[in-house]
This record gives sequence, C-alpha cells and structure tokens, in this order.
Amino acid sequence: MSADATGREHTDQSGRRRWPLVVIAVIGVALVVMPFAFSMFAKTPKGAVMISQFRPYMTTQRLDGYQNDLKQIDAGVQQTNSSVAHYLNARSTGQKNFDSTYPTFASFNSEWPGIDSKMTGLMTQVQNNLGNYLAVAALPSFRLFPWFFVLPGILIFGFALLSLLRPTSVRYGRWVLVALGVGLIAAPAVFQMFNRAPKGGQMMTAFRTIETTGNVEQIQGYFGEMAEGQGAIRLEVIPALSASGLTTSQIDSKFPAVVTLDSHWVHILNDMTPMIGAMSDNVANYQAIASLPPFPLFPWFFVAPGVIVVGLALSVRGRGHRNEVDRDRIQSNPTTTT
Repeated sequence: MSADATGREHTDQSGRRRWPLVVIAVIGVALVVMPFAFSMFAKTPKGAVMISQFRPYMTTQRLDGYQNDLKQIDAGVQQTNSSVAHYLNARSTGQKNFDSTYPTFASFNSEWPGIDSKMTGLMTQVQNNLGNYLAVAALPSFRLFPWFFVLPGILIFGFALLSLLRPTSVRYGRWVLVALGVGLIAAPAVFQMFNRAPKGGQMMTAFRTIETTGNVEQIQGYFGEMAEGQGAIRLEVIPALSASGLTTSQIDSKFPAVVTLDSHWVHILNDMTPMIGAMSDNVANYQAIASLPPFPLFPWFFVAPGVIVVGLALSVRGRGHRNEVDRDRIQSNPTTTT
C-alpha cells in the first residue's frame, strides 16, 4: 500500500472519529447558549421570588382559612339582609324600609353575590393548585436553572474540543463525556422533574387568569367594597339593634353571624390582605416565568442532549498513543510499502 493511500485511509478514519466529537461540541455550545436565548438569567430569579413570596399563603391551613373567611362574610351579609332587616323593619315607625335606611349596606349587599362568587372561585382555584405549587417549590431554586445548562455545556464542549485537538486523549475524554451525558439524563429523575414539571405547567395555566393586573386590581377593589359593607354593619346596623332595646347578649344570641362578622373583621382583613398583596407584587414575576418554554418540556432539555452525547461518545473509538506514534512515523516517511 502506498504512503498516499495510507494517508488517505488515515484521514478518512480520523474524519470518521472526529465528527461525533464535533457534534458533541455543538451540543455543549447549545446548552450554554440556551439560557441566554430564553433570557433565563433574567426570568428565572423572578420565578424564585414568586415561589418564595407565595410560600406563606400556600398551605392547607391558610387556604382553608380564606374559605372560612368568605363563608363568615357571606353568613353575616345574608343574616343582615334577612333576619336583621326583618327585625328592624318590624320596629320602624316611619315609612322607610331597611334598604333606604341603610343605603351603604344595601349597595354592598347588591354587589356581594358577584364578589362572593369571584373570590370563592379564586380561592378554590388556588386551593386546587396547592399540590402543583408544592411540586414546583420542591424543585431546586429557579435561580440555579440556567447554570444546570451552562455548566454541563461548558464541560461537554471543553472535553469534546480537547479530544479533537489531542487525539491521544480520546480514550479518556470519551468516558468523561459519557459521564456528563449520563448526568444530564439522570438530573430530571433525581429532581423528579417528570412528575413535578407537568404540575408546574398546570399551575402556570391555572394562574394565567389570576395573575393579571386587571384581575388583581378588581380584587383589591372588592376589599374596599367589603370594608364599606362591614363598616355599615358595625356603625349603623348593630347600633340600631342596640337602640331597639336589645342587649349585647341578646344581639349575640339572635344574630350570631352578624356579630361574628363584626368581631372577626379585623382578623379577616389581616388574613386576606397580605395574600392579595403578594398576588399584586408577583404579576410581573409570573409573566416572566410564563414566557419561558412550557414546564413539561424542561426534563427533555436535559434528557435529549444527554442521550445524544452518550451515544456519540460511545461511538468514538480512540486509538492508543503507540498507534498514533506509528501513524505519525508513516506519514513523516512517505515510502512505498507492500
């Protein structure tokens, strides 16, 4: 075989050995670039803030408490509009009825069914997504997610490039690349991403109608209306009951829902207001996370490149240092051999 033929064979073999490393290097670059392409360094920290700020309110106890708060408001409003109104109307000596005597409460009472429906629906929607929130919160911090792509990408690119530049290192570099690929494949399993990421996607879908500026402003407006309604009960309706001759204990006994609403109002306000504030503060954070690729895809962003890297790395067949020296000697002595 001539030296030229030997050289061509060596070049062909070298090319066959190099292309998997080139592809692996490209995958490494892609992993590094991906967080920048999706603006993850700017967006994922906002997701970490949202998860952190929601944490105090996303518990079974707190969410059950919000539902109970709304039931207490509803019971107080219903009893005021029925039993209390009937009682005071029966003792009125003028021509005015309950609604015209207490217009502030009457106005709130007409708005309350819509408020109650909206607020109860909101709390039910949030409560139904408690498990989804807890699944997302159990993942590593969102701040770390960009680095889960960048660091393996740098290592994969570095070892692939080293193997390309120094063929004698292929035997060892390929196993490092296999290990890095296996690490990418294993990461979603270790962090239970195949279970948790879809739940995160469900939560993001459910919160799409909740975490909007318009929705939060509407809910904040409801609190103003509820405060006016409770103020009318406290400052007008209950004093009217006392003026009718009822003692405090009699009012407690005859109208317990009204008294409960009045006495618990400060607690209700202090209970629900911070949660609504957290919703308002995190509208922009939610929108940042919602603009990322869908959560269910994230596990595959690790697994797919990992599988490719492992497969290509295993296909690389390095030759020992001695063989490399022999080839170099043949190339440097272009004599015809048989």
